[in-house]
Amino acid sequence: MADEYVKRSYKRFEEEDDDDDYAGVPSNDGYYRNDSRANDDEGHSDSTEGHDEDDEIYEGEYQGIPRADSGKAGGVDGVTSAAQQFRDLSAYEGERRKDQEELAQQYEVILQECGHGKFQWTLYFVLGLALMADGVEIFVVGFVLPSAEKDMCLSEPNKGMLGLIVYLGMMVGAFVWGGLADRIGRRQTLLISLSINSVFAFFSSFVQGYSSFLLCRLLSGVGIGGSIPIVFSYYSEFLAQEKRGEHLSWLCMFWMIGGIYASAMAWAIIPHYGWSFQMGSAYQFHSWRVFVLVCAFPSVAAICAITTMPESPRFFLENGKHDEAWMILKQVHDTNMRAKGYPERVFSVSERLSKNEISPSGHMPLLFLFLFLFQVWSNFQTIFSPEYRRVTYMMMAVWFSMSFSYYGLTVWFPDMIKYLQKQEYASRTKVFFKEKVEHVTFNFTLENQVHRQGEYFNDKFMNLRMKSMVFEDSLFEECYFEDITSTNTFFKNCTFIATLFYNTDLFKYRLINSRLINSTFLHNKEGCLLSDISDDNNAYMVYFVSFLGTLAVLPGNIVSALLMDKIGRLRMLAGSSVISCISCFFLSFGNSESAMIALLCLFGGISIASWNALDVLTVELYPSDKRTTAFGFLNALCKLAAVLGISIFTSFVGITKAVPILFASAALAAGSFLALKLPETRGQVLQ
Repeated sequence: MADEYVKRSYKRFEEEDDDDDYAGVPSNDGYYRNDSRANDDEGHSDSTEGHDEDDEIYEGEYQGIPRADSGKAGGVDGVTSAAQQFRDLSAYEGERRKDQEELAQQYEVILQECGHGKFQWTLYFVLGLALMADGVEIFVVGFVLPSAEKDMCLSEPNKGMLGLIVYLGMMVGAFVWGGLADRIGRRQTLLISLSINSVFAFFSSFVQGYSSFLLCRLLSGVGIGGSIPIVFSYYSEFLAQEKRGEHLSWLCMFWMIGGIYASAMAWAIIPHYGWSFQMGSAYQFHSWRVFVLVCAFPSVAAICAITTMPESPRFFLENGKHDEAWMILKQVHDTNMRAKGYPERVFSVSERLSKNEISPSGHMPLLFLFLFLFQVWSNFQTIFSPEYRRVTYMMMAVWFSMSFSYYGLTVWFPDMIKYLQKQEYASRTKVFFKEKVEHVTFNFTLENQVHRQGEYFNDKFMNLRMKSMVFEDSLFEECYFEDITSTNTFFKNCTFIATLFYNTDLFKYRLINSRLINSTFLHNKEGCLLSDISDDNNAYMVYFVSFLGTLAVLPGNIVSALLMDKIGRLRMLAGSSVISCISCFFLSFGNSESAMIALLCLFGGISIASWNALDVLTVELYPSDKRTTAFGFLNALCKLAAVLGISIFTSFVGITKAVPILFASAALAAGSFLALKLPETRGQVLQ
């Protein structure tokens, strides 16, 4: 703190008065302190004025607004006047940028004085809960689909829409909440978004119909969409330059923890179908609904924790609320100093920071909602202004390519594993030809069999389950079916003579091109009832694979956190993308279930470093009044790319591996190339 620049930066926060009524005296430690507080009516802002009459910058000029008389000074003729005005505007713009850079340096110096300690670590765990809720949201629908499809009688298109709806909701939420956070504050917006997520996640565990469940998951996704852009921006504004990259990378660990939490809860809850109750056939509450309810806990916990934390002081400074910002910075300083055993240390920045009544990102009066939305839209448009246009387009390309390949592959991997499981299951199918069975009672499970041209006379099928059973060109005469639960079971070109079906789910859509002669259906089972655990032999495997895939990112998280501030954001982003691109070519060797699981873990562990670097880079490339707006927009684009990637990659499951490998490799290669064209932000203060 001994160098002249630091002392000069600190003095910009001190009150100066022309009458010298509030003159400060230097302290022993080199900081400039005021001994008395200035009157609110007579205080002036050093952040927006110069130090002499000739060089004075009034508050409007700090915002890029020229003086009213700037166009009048100059020569007599209009050409000279216009030229002088142009020079004045250029000078004002240069002054404004210089002033902004100095203010950013001042804020950095204050954060260094506050130190990194208990306050930042408390905020780390609080915001980590919000990020954890985002990680949980990604996995919820995928884990409940196998059970929900039976509970709600979902068709394949309905299942596909339910799988994608969370990404569509998060896309809308990221854009909306990101824009609002730059206008009404990080903390307040995050509380609103998490509240919406919690409420509709809770409702989704109780609603019965497909449409209502779909709507609740959509709105739940809209709520959680604000988590990532706000959390990273919020936390970064409490971090000094030398700590920012490392600790933002450590924060990414909570997304991994969210995935592990969802996998563990699904593993522990969903297969226990006894954890359920129903009221007739109209209302059913099965174990998968308990899982949905449990997955709302991180979001609720985050809301409770965030209410104890203050707003970002950087946001207050950008909006002219300097006294509020000073109080928060003092709280940060005092909390850290007490925890380190130095409670006597005094926050040396004057209580009265420079005071602007109007600021570049100040609030417009909220008289009408459309005026407020217009503000948000105008702020969004500024990220495409000439100053940020190139960076924004480059970041859009990097975010899109990364998301397209990552989400496409991470969903393609489980689908490929399921496809390999089905192939292996089909290879064990038993086939029976022209069998004749008379006067036999079947009361055991029938599974994975094909019966062709069989004849069944006076046989009883009672209290049993049929799984993956196919009867073709068979005859059933005077047979009795009672209390049958079936999965993937069909009767094709069969004939039923004098046969009774009692309390079964063998609905007519399971009888394909079959004839019914003097046959009767009584008390058919209604709705889609959940089967026993053995219907989902691979349930534990699905959760275990997701658990392993999520846990595999731990080494990548640790490495990126330790190296982020050493090798830089661009090298981390480009290097991880290149290695991920190379790893894609190993997918052609994934011909078994174990090989695909290993490749899933490898790809996830490598690519996570790219995401961490991209998050840090996005935070540091945009100024405070545009940070969450830009981050939210890029995160929304990320979710759009995820929807496209998932739709394209999964369409090639069971057809070819070449196309997904080619698409993923090309996207990652393009992303790594474009990343090197971005400006490096390591060692720079937040704009």
